[in-house]
Amino acid sequence: MKSIIIGIVNVTPDSFSDGGRFCDIQAAVAHGLKLIKDGADILDVGGESTRPGAEPVSIDEELSRVIPVIEGLVGKTQERISIDTRKPEVARQAVEAGAELWNDVSALTYNEDSLTTAAALDVPVILMHAQGLPETMQTAPSYRDVVEEVKTYLLARAEAAIAVGVRKEQIILDPGIGFGKSLQHNIELFQRLGDIVGLGFPVLLGASRKRFIGDLDGNAEADQRLGGSLAAVLHGARAGVQLFRVHDVAETRQALNVWRALQG
Repeated sequence: MKSIIIGIVNVTPDSFSDGGRFCDIQAAVAHGLKLIKDGADILDVGGESTRPGAEPVSIDEELSRVIPVIEGLVGKTQERISIDTRKPEVARQAVEAGAELWNDVSALTYNEDSLTTAAALDVPVILMHAQGLPETMQTAPSYRDVVEEVKTYLLARAEAAIAVGVRKEQIILDPGIGFGKSLQHNIELFQRLGDIVGLGFPVLLGASRKRFIGDLDGNAEADQRLGGSLAAVLHGARAGVQLFRVHDVAETRQALNVWRALQG
């Protein structure tokens, strides 16, 4: 089973790892093209940070960040582009501009039009679990059984999408590592990733450079978390995860290629 590597293109001033580096349209397009050269299968373009503590931005501001980048990439690469947004209007205009996937950290709950927009767009949609909103989600996350609650939520959101006309084969699930989860919650999700895979949908893992890696390794800063990011990817691949959203595409591709060769 071939892994799909999704390269991150943050067109934001405040993303946790690379905020501000690619706010300029030309810089963002150049970064996306580099990620394609490095081996990305998909580019995920986002114009609103959803890191812990992040504040929302307006629709107009988000559109002004992402649409020119998507348009710039569409003319220069054959690889697919994903729009990373909670807002259905942003998703709609992004798809019109050439995006072919919708990555929604709110699992189509942020706006009352999200579900019907997803059905109308008829593109693959990534449904992610998050407890709470970015502004407050890491304040005091609490679960009785984090894996069972994430499974129940994701299955319910998939069923809600299917009920309005989203095709089952268009749905991808994401357990939402770091989104309203403590270190122990994240560890439990990793230990039981097979339970999420067992729901019968493709699963995306987004663990690249996240805080739990620093917590496990002496509070390493975001740009010092490559080793932990690769370990998370390989653990996910062994559990049956198919898609990996990462900052470090070349290193992830190499790690997966070597790991698969050694697996035989």
